[in-house]
Amino acid sequence: MKQLLQQYAAYNTWANKIITERIAQLSPVTIHQEMNSSFGSMYKTVVHLMDVESIWWQRLKLQEHVEWPGIRFDGNFEELSQQLLFLSKQWNDWIQITSEVNLTHVFAYQNSKKEHFKQPVYEMLLHLFNHQTFHRGQLVTMMRQNGIEKIPATDFIVFSRNKSGNPSKGR
Repeated sequence: MKQLLQQYAAYNTWANKIITERIAQLSPVTIHQEMNSSFGSMYKTVVHLMDVESIWWQRLKLQEHVEWPGIRFDGNFEELSQQLLFLSKQWNDWIQITSEVNLTHVFAYQNSKKEHFKQPVYEMLLHLFNHQTFHRGQLVTMMRQNGIEKIPATDFIVFSRNKSGNPSKGR
C-alpha cells in the first residue's frame, strides 16, 4: 500500500506543478475571470486545492482548530502556486518516510460541518489525491472554455510513462 500511495503523492505533486505552470502563463485577467464552475475562477479553484491539502494535513496532525489558509490568502498566482506545491511536497515527503502502521492508523477528525469521523489514514490520502485530480479537471475545462490551447495532460498514466523513462505526449 505504501508504494501505491508514494506514487499517488508524487503524481499529485507533478500534476499540480504542470497545471499551475500552464495557468501562470495566462494573463491575470484570465486567471481571475469568473466562470460557472465550483469555485468561480481558476484562481479560486487553485486556492481550494491549497486549502484542501492544508486542511487534511492539519487534521492528520490532530490540530485542534483547523484553519483554512485561503480565507486570508491574498497573494498573486505565483505565490499561490508556490504554497500549493509546498503542501504537495510536504505530503509527498511525509509518505516517503512514514510507516505502513501510520498509513493504516485510524484517526479521528471533524469535517467543516463539525461532524465527527474515524478512518484509516490511507483512505484519507486516497480521497485527497482523487479530490485534487477532480479539481484539476475543472481547471482544464476552464482553460478550454477560455480558448486556451496546449493544455498539458495531467493523467496518472502520463505521469507513470514519464517516470518510467518512456515520455509520452498523449494519453
